[in-house]
Amino acid sequence: MYILLALIAACSLGIGLHFLMPKRDLRGVAVTPAVATAVAAAVYTIMQWAGIADGNVWLWVVSIGGGLLVAAIATASISAQRTHHDRLEKQALGI
Repeated sequence: MYILLALIAACSLGIGLHFLMPKRDLRGVAVTPAVATAVAAAVYTIMQWAGIADGNVWLWVVSIGGGLLVAAIATASISAQRTHHDRLEKQALGI
Protein backbone atom coordinates (compact mmCIF):
# COMPACT_ATOMS: atom_id res chain seq x y z
CA MET A 1 0.00 0.00 0.00
CA TYR A 2 2.91 2.35 0.66
CA ILE A 3 3.91 2.08 -2.98
CA LEU A 4 0.98 4.37 -3.80
CA LEU A 5 2.56 7.14 -1.75
CA ALA A 6 5.82 6.77 -3.65
CA LEU A 7 4.00 6.76 -6.98
CA ILE A 8 1.90 9.82 -6.13
CA ALA A 9 5.03 11.66 -5.01
CA ALA A 10 6.94 10.67 -8.16
CA CYS A 11 4.06 11.71 -10.41
CA SER A 12 3.58 15.03 -8.63
CA LEU A 13 7.28 15.84 -8.72
CA GLY A 14 7.35 14.70 -12.37
CA ILE A 15 4.69 17.28 -13.19
CA GLY A 16 6.81 19.93 -11.55
CA LEU A 17 9.88 18.68 -13.42
CA HIS A 18 8.02 18.98 -16.72
CA PHE A 19 7.38 22.65 -16.10
CA LEU A 20 10.93 23.32 -14.87
CA MET A 21 12.64 21.86 -17.93
CA PRO A 22 13.02 23.87 -21.14
CA LYS A 23 11.32 23.21 -24.49
CA ARG A 24 7.96 22.15 -23.03
CA ASP A 25 6.28 22.73 -26.38
CA LEU A 26 8.29 19.92 -27.98
CA ARG A 27 6.91 17.08 -25.86
CA GLY A 28 3.67 15.94 -24.33
CA VAL A 29 2.66 17.11 -20.88
CA ALA A 30 2.33 13.54 -19.58
CA VAL A 31 5.71 12.20 -20.73
CA THR A 32 7.85 13.33 -17.80
CA PRO A 33 5.39 12.37 -15.03
CA ALA A 34 4.68 9.03 -16.69
CA VAL A 35 8.36 8.11 -16.93
CA ALA A 36 9.00 9.23 -13.35
CA THR A 37 6.07 7.17 -12.07
CA ALA A 38 6.95 4.04 -14.05
CA VAL A 39 10.59 4.08 -12.97
CA ALA A 40 9.65 4.79 -9.34
CA ALA A 41 7.27 1.82 -9.39
CA ALA A 42 9.90 -0.50 -10.83
CA VAL A 43 12.63 0.61 -8.42
CA TYR A 44 10.30 0.46 -5.42
CA THR A 45 9.21 -3.07 -6.34
CA ILE A 46 12.74 -4.31 -6.97
CA MET A 47 13.94 -2.88 -3.67
CA GLN A 48 11.01 -4.48 -1.84
CA TRP A 49 11.86 -7.85 -3.39
CA ALA A 50 15.45 -7.31 -2.28
CA GLY A 51 14.23 -7.15 1.31
CA ILE A 52 14.35 -3.43 2.03
CA ALA A 53 11.57 -2.53 4.46
CA ASP A 54 8.97 0.21 4.03
CA GLY A 55 10.44 2.13 6.95
CA ASN A 56 13.85 2.44 5.33
CA VAL A 57 14.40 5.97 4.02
CA TRP A 58 16.60 4.70 1.18
CA LEU A 59 13.63 2.90 -0.36
CA TRP A 60 11.87 6.22 -0.74
CA VAL A 61 14.88 8.29 -1.74
CA VAL A 62 16.10 5.86 -4.38
CA SER A 63 12.68 5.11 -5.88
CA ILE A 64 11.48 8.70 -6.09
CA GLY A 65 14.89 10.22 -6.82
CA GLY A 66 15.72 7.57 -9.39
CA GLY A 67 12.40 8.09 -11.09
CA LEU A 68 13.00 11.82 -11.32
CA LEU A 69 16.56 11.37 -12.55
CA VAL A 70 15.56 8.97 -15.31
CA ALA A 71 12.60 11.18 -16.23
CA ALA A 72 14.87 14.23 -16.49
CA ILE A 73 17.30 12.36 -18.74
CA ALA A 74 14.50 10.96 -20.90
CA THR A 75 12.84 14.38 -21.19
CA ALA A 76 16.09 16.08 -22.19
CA SER A 77 16.75 13.34 -24.72
CA ILE A 78 13.28 13.59 -26.24
CA SER A 79 13.57 17.37 -26.50
CA ALA A 80 17.00 17.15 -28.13
CA GLN A 81 15.84 14.54 -30.64
CA ARG A 82 12.79 16.61 -31.50
CA THR A 83 14.89 19.76 -31.98
CA HIS A 84 17.29 17.87 -34.24
CA HIS A 85 14.46 16.31 -36.25
CA ASP A 86 12.71 19.66 -36.68
CA ARG A 87 15.95 21.29 -37.86
CA LEU A 88 16.47 18.54 -40.46
CA GLU A 89 12.88 18.86 -41.67
CA LYS A 90 13.21 22.62 -42.05
CA GLN A 91 16.41 22.14 -44.07
CA ALA A 92 14.73 19.55 -46.27
CA LEU A 93 11.79 21.87 -46.91
CA GLY A 94 14.01 24.90 -47.47
CA ILE A 95 12.44 26.90 -44.65
